[in-house]
Amino acid sequence: MDWQILLYIAAIVAAVGFLILCVALAMTLNSLKNTLKEVSGTVAGLENQLQGVTLETTNLLHKTNELAEDIQVKTEKLNGVVDAVKGVGNSVTDLNASVRRITMSVASQAEQNEEKIAQVVQWSNVAMGIRDKWKARKAYSTRQTESYQPVPGQKQLPHNDQY
Repeated sequence: MDWQILLYIAAIVAAVGFLILCVALAMTLNSLKNTLKEVSGTVAGLENQLQGVTLETTNLLHKTNELAEDIQVKTEKLNGVVDAVKGVGNSVTDLNASVRRITMSVASQAEQNEEKIAQVVQWSNVAMGIRDKWKARKAYSTRQTESYQPVPGQKQLPHNDQY
């Protein structure tokens, strides 16, 4: 009988161990259930927030596309302005080249005609001198012919024609 008692004790110990294992497993599963509920609530909140972020992202994407189209249109317009400015720059460069050619031509003509230019300057100085003398003579003769006109009511000195 000794063995029988020992078997019963072993069976009771096994049953108590199994009971402790089941209780521990139940507590773990209950804790896991609570954790999963919290995770489920968090995921539901994240889902709502994600819907809001998705809506904002969609709106932002539409605005970005509109901005990109606007920038494209303005870039095309600006390209026209840049081309026009480039054309003006080319025209100014051509004008500068033409002015240089004309200046060089005038300078070479001036060097070739330096003697003639000097003669023209001398003759013009002579002509201006004659003109100045002519004006001076005319002014002198005009002063000689002018007579004194007294102011009304002013007394006149006796005039003697001897001098």
